[in-house]
Amino acid sequence: MLFPAFPASAMRRRLLGAAAAAVAGIVANPVVAAQQGDWPSRPIKLVVPFPAGSSPDIIARVIAQPLSKQLGQAIVIDNKPGAGGNIGTGTVAHSAPDGYTMLFTINGPLATAPALYSKLNYDPLKDLAPVTLVATSPNVLVVPPSLNVNSVRDFINLAKKEPGKLNYGSVGAGSSAHLAMELLKGKEGLDLLHVPYAGFPQVVTAMLGGQVQAGFMVPAIAMPQVRDGKIKALAVTSTKRSPALPDLPTMAEQGVPDFEVISWQAILMPAGTPQPIIDRLNKELVQIIKDEEVQKQLTAQYFTAAPTTPEGLTALIKKEQQVLGAVIKRLNLTLD
Repeated sequence: MLFPAFPASAMRRRLLGAAAAAVAGIVANPVVAAQQGDWPSRPIKLVVPFPAGSSPDIIARVIAQPLSKQLGQAIVIDNKPGAGGNIGTGTVAHSAPDGYTMLFTINGPLATAPALYSKLNYDPLKDLAPVTLVATSPNVLVVPPSLNVNSVRDFINLAKKEPGKLNYGSVGAGSSAHLAMELLKGKEGLDLLHVPYAGFPQVVTAMLGGQVQAGFMVPAIAMPQVRDGKIKALAVTSTKRSPALPDLPTMAEQGVPDFEVISWQAILMPAGTPQPIIDRLNKELVQIIKDEEVQKQLTAQYFTAAPTTPEGLTALIKKEQQVLGAVIKRLNLTLD
């Protein structure tokens, strides 16, 4: 087959045109541009699917300041609360994977929402790309002093002795506080009545008033009441003692093995975000989270620094989906 001959000048124009088109394509496509190593070239939005002043918002701001310095670009906090964090999480899941939208969220929208909501508009494992776990915090099993129990085993024995007579409070169906007690009930065969409240302060009030006799609470609410002697802390729900609460034993130490229901906070990006961006962010964030001053700020919020690889965060999400999903299924619980 014969090919037409082109003058050298014509060939040169064609080659230059092709090169210019390739460059234009890179500039026009931010994902391709990011892969070329010029990321970040503008501010990055960090979506927090909870209100300003909430625990995720506070810790997101602790992380955002040094990350901005490391990357040389502003990190803009964008609070998008609603539906237990699902609205903001879904927004990020469907954002462009160009490296300029990040998600700072807790375990609920990632680990329990798929089991609680049949119409969830995102799949945490398919639509989001994990970057790193940031920090973890246990729940605390608390009772009023009037219950006259001094350990988790004392509480379990009392509940078995008086089935159906003890109430426990939580901040609503599907919450970590609710699922933690249901996990304990399933493991120990307990008959306890669930009484949901609007928030932890209301649970404390009900406990002091004798309406509920137990509950799992976040440390930030529980520990000031414990220090004042109003309620009694029996154990933490992490597998190891919390550095923020070193004097409190774990549930396992108190005779309930393989018990873990923790609160955690993590950073993710839309699925499809270029791997070099994920890798760089993980490297920068792990360094930030390990910083002594950052760890002090986390401890002040009763959280423990816990940076991971992206794969480590994926494994945690899968584990919680399995363990807590089984509890949700047993309860036939839906929040649609």
